[in-house]
Amino acid sequence: MAQDIELRVPSGAVAGQPASISTTGGGSATFYLEGPSIALKRDVQLGQDIQLSAREIEGAGRYVATICASNCSSSVFFVAAGKPSTLTFLVHPSRAPVGQPDMISGVAFPFDEFENLIFTPETVQFEISSKESKLAAHSVETQNGVAWFRTSSGKSAGAVQVAASLNDVQARRVVQQVASDPCRLQIKAQRTPKGVEVQTDPVRDCAGNPVPDGTIVTFTAKNGDQISTVDAPIKQDVARARITAKGTIVISAASGVVMGNEIRVGGQ
Repeated sequence: MAQDIELRVPSGAVAGQPASISTTGGGSATFYLEGPSIALKRDVQLGQDIQLSAREIEGAGRYVATICASNCSSSVFFVAAGKPSTLTFLVHPSRAPVGQPDMISGVAFPFDEFENLIFTPETVQFEISSKESKLAAHSVETQNGVAWFRTSSGKSAGAVQVAASLNDVQARRVVQQVASDPCRLQIKAQRTPKGVEVQTDPVRDCAGNPVPDGTIVTFTAKNGDQISTVDAPIKQDVARARITAKGTIVISAASGVVMGNEIRVGGQ
């Protein structure tokens, strides 16, 4: 005569911690377990607890326990992730112009020691700091296994450290803050036997940071209806160019959307 078999599965199983399943009835049976990272078959005795080792339930998620004798019975249980062990931390961008709103963003994913994403709410501390001081701090609770922030870049060029921490677990990244677009351009020029030598004063952004080498400054020379341009990269804070136009010319400079002053240079 077929007997009804009852499975009592664990209600609060945690990844990597032993658990047990109790059964009813008597005699021998076959036990099956299917989960996120395991599928096993085992001979068991009904009426005795079925022991699940820590290794057998390392993966968090949904498990199906099935036991078969003269008939089969199944039950579903869930295994939760364990304590936070690591933080996967992504920060964007790696280089950020200074003084820009919502320029730096970061996202953190907490995992347990078995690399299970932790879905229960956890509070992640985000902190941005330079060598001199703390620039910003955010306390964010995870939602569906993720916490994120967005913040403005600072006013000074240089490396800043972005850290995420959860209890005693930390992850750190570095963002290089660079000068923003030039704030103003001031040029000067002098005619020489080889042409007109023109250069900028040291180029800064609006916070006073030197604009990175390689930033292009376009010099424009007008001589009546004739117009000529020269693109020059900034080197050591200054852009220089030689203009070979003859006669009286009007020279101006621009970089991005910033226009410089105009100067008039007489002919030879």
